[in-house]
Amino acid sequence: MPERTSKRLTTLAHEQVASVLIEGDVAIDATAGNGHDTVFLRRCVGETGQVVAFDVQALALANTEQRLRAVFGRATDNVQLIMSCHSTLVTHCETREGDVGAVMFNLGYLPGADHRVVTTPVSTRSAIAAACRWLRPGGLVSVLVYVGHDGGAEELGTVLALCDQLSPRYTVDHYQSQHAPSTAPQLFRIVRDV
Repeated sequence: MPERTSKRLTTLAHEQVASVLIEGDVAIDATAGNGHDTVFLRRCVGETGQVVAFDVQALALANTEQRLRAVFGRATDNVQLIMSCHSTLVTHCETREGDVGAVMFNLGYLPGADHRVVTTPVSTRSAIAAACRWLRPGGLVSVLVYVGHDGGAEELGTVLALCDQLSPRYTVDHYQSQHAPSTAPQLFRIVRDV
């Protein structure tokens, strides 16, 4: 059962990620969406870090680039936007296994776009498993699962099953908003201990 929290899950996810990222880290936004997490990760890793953001939709990457320009006043050299599925993150990242400080996932669909274009259990399982392998000790994977759309409950089941099968070197915490219905989002924090 998930732990209940009075905090917004997006706020909690940002707090958790900020607690592990340091200047110069590598961070991945596995589902760029409208760019909120990409901008947040860029702030966390600073000028010397690197952020790689993925999305399958050109609109999402355009929105993310626009948000980056609005916040930082220019294109940022240390943010790479990749139009590809999050399951391909390992093939696109110019880093080594064990070098990533944090990876963020927001599963579901792009707000304001076609709700039929969604993340899927198969690609999500592959992407989260790869992200866990690429974490440095102390790094974390944050997975926010939106359950209320078609396929959302199945994707939640996939994330739960994957978390249950992780090796003992990972610690998993699971959260849901207080007084939330069963269709409300759920947050997973996966930390690599060693």
